[in-house]
This record gives sequence, structure tokens and C-alpha cells, in this order.
Amino acid sequence: MKKITILGLKNTVASTVTGPMDIFSQAGVLWNKLLGLAPNPYFEVSIVTVDGQPLKCLNGVILKPHASMPEIEKTDLVIIAAEDLRDLDKTSQQTKPWLLKNYAAGAILASVCTGAFLLADTGLLKGKRATTHWGFADLFRKRYPEVDLRIESILTDEGNVLCAGGIFSYIDLSLYLVERFCGFEVACQCGRSLLLNLGRKSQLPYAIFEYQKQHQDGPILRAQNLIEKNYSREVNIETLADHIGLGLRNFKRRFRKATGDSPLSYLQRYRIEAAKRLLENTPETISEISARIGYEDPGFFRQIFKRQMGLSPHEYRERIRPKMNRTHRSPER
Repeated sequence: MKKITILGLKNTVASTVTGPMDIFSQAGVLWNKLLGLAPNPYFEVSIVTVDGQPLKCLNGVILKPHASMPEIEKTDLVIIAAEDLRDLDKTSQQTKPWLLKNYAAGAILASVCTGAFLLADTGLLKGKRATTHWGFADLFRKRYPEVDLRIESILTDEGNVLCAGGIFSYIDLSLYLVERFCGFEVACQCGRSLLLNLGRKSQLPYAIFEYQKQHQDGPILRAQNLIEKNYSREVNIETLADHIGLGLRNFKRRFRKATGDSPLSYLQRYRIEAAKRLLENTPETISEISARIGYEDPGFFRQIFKRQMGLSPHEYRERIRPKMNRTHRSPER
């Protein structure tokens, strides 16, 4: 039996502790029961806190742990639950030596949502891919510039160091690790018995474009405002650079430094964000939306949208508002 240890933290989101526990605890159990077979559990799961004391979660629920961190002598996997970033420095000091000790002993370390900040504080993510909730991407990049943040990813796997994006990506992480430990068939059985899907790849359909204006470059801020004002028209990058008084090469360099994007990428991302709102809130066709956001060729719009979102515009609309296409139909007779 593999030993799983879930690190619960003050003011964490309860499901990032109890959710992984439920999934790992049911692997080899619920499926077998449904088929009339003897349960065959694959994991022994423990919840720990820093000092072994009960844990008060963000929603007020009190969780009683099985042990304190020092009481865990050997584990195969540590899952770091979501972290209250207001306590990050203190919690990091308390947990870093323990996390590194388990890693050195061969344990896999994995984080859920803002737990990635604690994982990054260990130094184990330096030069490696990581992810966290898209809403904390800018803060993560500023604090850990040496980490290759892939905010579009639901999961990142760097061998013995893994990260999961948002709160409920604990589902994707847990099933992924069930497969890693037990194989694809057991993971599928676990997912089917719990009515969970395997294989989500991207969190971009759920993200909101961050407009990256917390910088001090006045000309670039003016350029951003001009792009946002005129995004539905043809925007010439060279003309834009000239308008704000910068040479094209210098403009591109400063724009990327201030925003993290090239001017063209920023324009495309802004247009796609506008398209998402139209897909969510209007019954307009893909061609109509394409024209409204500045793309005369609907095929090119579809290509850009899928490259950024991981879904076609139609798939995005169906996922976000599955009933939209039915609201304007005549009632069935």
C-alpha cells in the first residue's frame, strides 16, 4: 500500500484536503463494491498539520488531523493543500525543512492551487515547470521569476514535483497520481465510480485575461489603452509605436518587458477575451463575433481562439453555456 500524506494548512480550502483523501481512499474500493468484489484499497491516506492540532478551514469547518508533520516517518507522496498567502512566509518556515526531508527520502511532492507557493519556496521548482490558480499568476511570477510558470496548464509534472492549478484541480491531480501509482485501468475505474473525468489539460477556458498594467512605463500604458480602445479595428503595430513616440524595436522590447506579451499577442488576447464575453452572453454566430472583434476571416479567428483557449469557439460556448443554443428554438410539439 502506498502512503499518502496531505498537508493541511490554516485557512485552507477544505476540499483541497478532504477531496484528494476521498479519491485516493476510494481507489480499488468503490468500483469493486459496485461490481460485488472484495475491496482492494491501494492507498493509506493521512492528514497532517504542522503541530498535529485541529485545522480550521476557510469555510469554518474544523478538521482533526491524524498526526503532526514530525510524526510522519515515511511517505510516498505529500500533497500540499491550498495556502492562505497572508501566512505564506511563516508557513514556509515551518514546512520547508519537512518537505525537503521527505523529498530527499524519495517522496513525490505535489501542490494544489496556492500550495504551489510553498512548493516553490523549497527551491525544488527552480528552472522547472509549475502551475497555480490563474488569478495568482502575476504574484507567483514576481516572487519566483526562476520558475517556468505554465498558467495555462491544469497540471505540471516534473518527475517528483507536481503542481495542480485551481482548487478543484485536485481531482485531476489525484486521478493522475492514481494512474501513476496503479495504472490506467485503476484510474479509469476510480474516475468512473466517482463520476469524475480524466484528462483535462487546460485552465484557460476558466481564466480572465490579466491586463498587466501594474508597471511604471507610461508610453506602454498608453499603447495598451489604445489597443483596448481600437481592438475591433485594424491595429498596425508600427503605427502604434510611432504614435507613442518610440521606434518599433524599442517599442516591442519595452512592451514585452512591461506586460509579458508582445504587442500582437496582447491584441490577440484582448480580442479573444472580448470574444469569450460574446460567446457567453449573446446568440451571435461565430462569423458575426469574428467580425465584431476585428477578424474578417472566421477561420483565422477559430484558429487563434483554439490556440489560446485549447477549445474551439463552439466548444467553449457549449462548455460555458450549454443551453444557449436551445434558448431560441421553438418548443417541441
